Amino acid sequence: MVFKKLLGALGVGGPGVDTVLSTPVVQPGGTMAGTVELTGGTVEADIRGITLTLVARVEIEHEDGESTSLYPFARFSVTAPLKLAPGEKSSIPFSVQVPWETPVTAIAGQRLHGMQLGVRTEVDIAGALDKGDSDPLEVEPLPVQHRILETLLQLGFRFRSADLEAGHIRGTGQTLPFYQEIEFSSAPQYAHACNSLEVSFVTTPDRVEVVLEADRRGGLFGGGGDVIRTHVVGHGQAGEDLTALVDGWIRAAL
Repeated sequence: MVFKKLLGALGVGGPGVDTVLSTPVVQPGGTMAGTVELTGGTVEADIRGITLTLVARVEIEHEDGESTSLYPFARFSVTAPLKLAPGEKSSIPFSVQVPWETPVTAIAGQRLHGMQLGVRTEVDIAGALDKGDSDPLEVEPLPVQHRILETLLQLGFRFRSADLEAGHIRGTGQTLPFYQEIEFSSAPQYAHACNSLEVSFVTTPDRVEVVLEADRRGGLFGGGGDVIRTHVVGHGQAGEDLTALVDGWIRAAL
């Protein structure tokens, strides 16, 4: 995958940069690798540094409603200062670990509607920072995350949408300034008590916190509204049948 840009920090005659990912699809906590390809312009460029920044489009709630903004959530310096002569070509390899809490953008190759994640190549040319554009990054779930999502589908839930919300999920080990919500419409066997179900993952190298937010239906005597429960699974449980476990989580919440 090749992302092409013309740097504008030096105007006409400035260098160009291509960010080439050898790992266009990554997993949370996984490695993003590739090269930054520089091509000198018509004048010498004093490049003080190149940084790769992961950005995500996040929803922010206000008193007057909602807005969206690009949030940078991880930065990686990929080169020391260098000078690029006119017409010179330079290839800078990189290999970095993305955060364990990086949100998922696709499942089994199917993109999650509503998710926008990207890699931005920022080049500091003689003190003038050129941020360039954000180019898409695809993130597939870790095996145990995939197992949880697959189990929900097997139980009859249907994917509705996904988004990123600014804020913190209380009682979890979340470190990023936002969290992902993957929303499902209710499965038939829970429809009498549940309108929808939202799933969030807070992931570390050792475990995954699975946060379930069920939108409960109100009965004759009330009892409706959202209920949030957090459960913990280990990465080693990816090979297990989690149907009974997840079904028990949902029934306990309802």
